[in-house]
Amino acid sequence: MLRDCDLEAITDGKRYQLTDMVKADCDDCKGCSACCHGMGNSIVLDPLDLHRITTYLGLKFEALLGEKIELNIVDGVILPNLRMSTEKAGEPCVFLNEEERCSIHPHRPGICRIFPLGRIYEDNSFSYILQVHECAKENKAKVKVSKWIDTPDVKRNQKFVADWHYFLKDVQKYLQEKADDELIKKITMQILQYFYIEPYDKECDFYEQFDLRLAQMKKMLGI
Repeated sequence: MLRDCDLEAITDGKRYQLTDMVKADCDDCKGCSACCHGMGNSIVLDPLDLHRITTYLGLKFEALLGEKIELNIVDGVILPNLRMSTEKAGEPCVFLNEEERCSIHPHRPGICRIFPLGRIYEDNSFSYILQVHECAKENKAKVKVSKWIDTPDVKRNQKFVADWHYFLKDVQKYLQEKADDELIKKITMQILQYFYIEPYDKECDFYEQFDLRLAQMKKMLGI
């Protein structure tokens, strides 16, 4: 999801890499789940997020749709996001349990995993930024970025994140050049089907499967 904002107003003005120390450690969020409430449709899921969640829960995409995830148009492309419980006070994430703790924490989405860090994309890659006003916890401690984001095979994950982001940017540009609404709908549904709905083999390497799908989709679209 693209954000048009003044970085100086929302960050400490620094760019962070995996080996850097950043003041983001909130001591396991003890007694706090503020960032898991009222997020609307902003927790957009990438294909790895969905793969992790469906594999952990043993459910298919279709079984999660409606109750746990919903679909919205994000920068011209139909993408899934975590659903908030709008019928409950504070609109908590549907994966918060009765103790206000994340019930899928080891398999949580990438956006949740890096918070209160964010990403800034530049030159076909990205850096991490610290969002200084987003986390309600005070007196956060310094922690190494790689430890904080707690992501296995982090280098391959970074490549995946960048590849997915820039692919979506290319798709957005591609769709803007089309005047046929039916064709645009067909393409966006193909992307949803190919990267999200069709399950990945959990016995095989996710990144290899994703790379193959990405190459095939780029070839099909000519981008």
